[in-house]
Amino acid sequence: MFSKKSILFISLILLACSSVFAQKADALILYRNGNYPEAIKICEQEITDNPQNIDSYCVLCWSLVRNRQYAEAEQRSTEARKVNPNDVRLIEIQAEAKFYLGKNSAAMELFQLYLANVPANGSRIGNAYYYMGEIYIRQAKYQHADISFTAAVHTEPTVDYWWTRCGYAREMAGSLESALAAYSKAIELNPNQADAGRGKERVSARLR
Repeated sequence: MFSKKSILFISLILLACSSVFAQKADALILYRNGNYPEAIKICEQEITDNPQNIDSYCVLCWSLVRNRQYAEAEQRSTEARKVNPNDVRLIEIQAEAKFYLGKNSAAMELFQLYLANVPANGSRIGNAYYYMGEIYIRQAKYQHADISFTAAVHTEPTVDYWWTRCGYAREMAGSLESALAAYSKAIELNPNQADAGRGKERVSARLR
């Protein structure tokens, strides 16, 4: 049988552990609920307490990007990858930060690295293909953009904006029939998708 002192000691340890786990869960919940500043604060404290905490780094960088603090996200993801350079979550979010900072070549390399290493069920595969498509649009490589956007909508077929961008890439590449199909799919998913509506009108006029 445990003594009263042993029971008290074990209870204190369990209480401390549950507090740590609750703090970690809170940061992720705050991020998922769109409260990015609070998620950032919690993660910063967790990293101060444990600079090796990769999970906290991931939630921190996700929150920084969603809060449009792109330079900070780039900096902190770079720090985190010194701890674990192969964490695919960090690779992908670092790529996003560089994308928003206009660092197209560096972002593309990181997205490609992410796709080469992420498991087949990775949650941000569609996002990676989408951002690659946007980079190719910036570079006026419309056929490449078409391929990337097509991969994105194949991965997540219900994102109407991705279908719209796929239609635009196809339109700019001169693939009008497939552009029309993509714009039509976007409108089917979201009848209020104005860019898709305008794109469909343009393409339909050219096909007449």
